[in-house]
Amino acid sequence: MKWIVSDINNFEPTETYDVWHDRATFHFLTTAEQVHAYLEKARKAVSNYLTIGTFSDKGPDKCSGLPVHKYSEDELTNELQMGFAKIRCITEDHLTPFHTVQNFLFCSFKKKQIA
Repeated sequence: MKWIVSDINNFEPTETYDVWHDRATFHFLTTAEQVHAYLEKARKAVSNYLTIGTFSDKGPDKCSGLPVHKYSEDELTNELQMGFAKIRCITEDHLTPFHTVQNFLFCSFKKKQIA
C-alpha cells in the first residue's frame, strides 16, 4: 500500500495504481474543469479499481466552510462511465466529531479494458 497526500489539483501520477481509493476529495471539486482533470488523471493512473467516497445527494451543502458538489449514484456513475464500469454503490451516514451526520456515497468501479 502506498499512501499519497497531495492536493489532487496539483498531483501528477508518475506510476499506475491497482487500486485508487478516494475518500472525501471528489466532492470538493466543484467545477467541470476540476472534475475533468481529476478523471483524466484517474483514467491514466488506475490499472484496475477505483473507489470514490463522496457526499451523496442527501449530504451537506458545505464541508469545513467550503462548497461541495453532492452526487446521486446515477450522477457519479455517469461521470465515470468513460473508462470505468460500476461494480457497486452504497450510502452510509458518517457521524462527525461535531455530532452532525453527513451522508456519503461510496462507489467502486472497475477499469474498462480497451479492446
